[in-house]
Amino acid sequence: MVIKSHFLYNRRLYLNHQYWPVEQKLKIIREKFKTHLMQDHNMLILAALIGFLAGFASTAFRWMIDFFGIVFSAKGLSWIGITGTALPFLLPLMPMVGGIITGIICHFFPDAVKENGVHRVMHAVALKAGKIRKRTLITCSTTSALTIGSGGSAGREGPTVQIGSAVGSALGNLFHLSRERVRVLVGCGAAAGIAASFNAPLAGVLFSLEIILGDFAIRTFSPIIVASVIGTATGRALEGNEITFQVPIHELVSYSEIVLYLFLGLLCGLVSRLFTLVYFKSNDFFENKVHIPKPLKPALGGLIVGLISLGFPAVLGNGYDFMEMALSGELVWGMAFLLIFLKIISTSVTLGSGGLGGVFAPSLFIGAMLGSAFGALVHGISPNLTASPETYALVGMGAVAGAVMQAPLTNILMLFELTNDYTIILPIMITCIVSAQTFRGFTKNSIYIQKLLKEGINIQHGREVSILNSIRVSEVMNKEITSIPEGMPFRKILETISYSKNFYFPVVNGQGEMSGILSFHMVREMIFEEELGDLVVANDLSVKPVKSLTPDNNLNQAMELFAQLDVEQLPVVHKDDVKRVIGMVNRGEVVAAYNREVLVSEFDR
Repeated sequence: MVIKSHFLYNRRLYLNHQYWPVEQKLKIIREKFKTHLMQDHNMLILAALIGFLAGFASTAFRWMIDFFGIVFSAKGLSWIGITGTALPFLLPLMPMVGGIITGIICHFFPDAVKENGVHRVMHAVALKAGKIRKRTLITCSTTSALTIGSGGSAGREGPTVQIGSAVGSALGNLFHLSRERVRVLVGCGAAAGIAASFNAPLAGVLFSLEIILGDFAIRTFSPIIVASVIGTATGRALEGNEITFQVPIHELVSYSEIVLYLFLGLLCGLVSRLFTLVYFKSNDFFENKVHIPKPLKPALGGLIVGLISLGFPAVLGNGYDFMEMALSGELVWGMAFLLIFLKIISTSVTLGSGGLGGVFAPSLFIGAMLGSAFGALVHGISPNLTASPETYALVGMGAVAGAVMQAPLTNILMLFELTNDYTIILPIMITCIVSAQTFRGFTKNSIYIQKLLKEGINIQHGREVSILNSIRVSEVMNKEITSIPEGMPFRKILETISYSKNFYFPVVNGQGEMSGILSFHMVREMIFEEELGDLVVANDLSVKPVKSLTPDNNLNQAMELFAQLDVEQLPVVHKDDVKRVIGMVNRGEVVAAYNREVLVSEFDR
């Protein structure tokens, strides 16, 4: 109450000040409000609000998937008068129809593809101060729901994380909070989205901390728990408190069976690696080898998946129904074994061709089929010492997903929450860890990090580089330029630079274009050569060619160029005209900007 009264008193005081312009008054109010919001207890209030909004948004996204699932089903076709014998021929074409619509949307809104996916949220958190465009809520949810609802082989977790994170980012930027606070709120949105979508609050928290933020500090942990709890409560209020998979009770038959789970973990790691390889090969194939208009590529992917579904309908959509069959022992081992590879191909084709969705549900599916086939084999050999195939299917689910995402802890707890079965926690733990470590034998990066690396984005260099990457050259450059004409004599050069604060001077031609650069160090070495005063001109002394920066470069790129050239100042050129100098950037200013950002981050914590 004291804080509130103080804030209201100061607001009236500033608003009534007759000499200050309205813009200044509003700025002061905003700064006061920002300071008030940045109190820890108010961060928890914001986290709760994000939990509610993200929980509602993720549930609405599930409804959207269900709606498109009906539209692209026999019931939906009956709405437009298509019934009877035509249905068996038309239903396998539904993924292609969904791909056509998705391709058209992505053609007119190309950022819908670029901004989709968990890896994009990780990129935004690490290098873009948590800024995610608000339109992602519409483009991501619509295109992903079309892909999954029409039968494309993809999961809903990626879009769900994107939607929840966009809610957190929008709220954080609405109140002009610091970079660190916005990052936490993005994590809150991701946690709430996952928690509401899968009715798994613990998994939502760990997913956000382990994958999105990589930060388990208490200041981060507390708001994310609040958001996850509120998100789960919102989802349960709208959808009911139902677990995702209804499974029978499982058990560890013998402690010697742990050896078999170790071997299953090894197989899950190998299959996870196969999945990521095929996934990226498919991306490269559709990007470089398929020479058709880009909007038609998702349709081609949908057609391939539809043809596979003629014999194996289990590959369509997220595959939850068939996963539940594996977990209930209703699948024969031969079918389960075949579906491992068909699902890998279907998911890779769907997402590689331009369809939108996540890889978590396909990873669960692949793991369930692998576990079911492996369980049938070992149970057939030794039925008295081993659990049923459905137990191995349950364990395999988390092991493949944990390896692909490189988040075994998240998947251990998520598996427990998805099934509400704690009785085989020991096999789940050991299999997930062995699978993740086997996968790391081939690559240390999750599928999300690998996708960013293929795009030339590295978010794993540490906090220092992340801070430098988040600041642009335009924010620190000095627009005061001392340029030297090419024909200026040495004597005049001395006079010109004596009034300048710079150490480096662009040498320009008659059109004002930079042709070289002159350093104070070079001029100083020749300062006593009086006979050169009128004989030597700037063009004779300048260094060519010149390496420069653009305003859009980040400070990490600037520091790399400083280190490469061993200079203290670099010219900044116009991004569309690399010969026109618009400013200079000092190494000292880059270091100062980094130090300021570190201090602000520490203070905001």
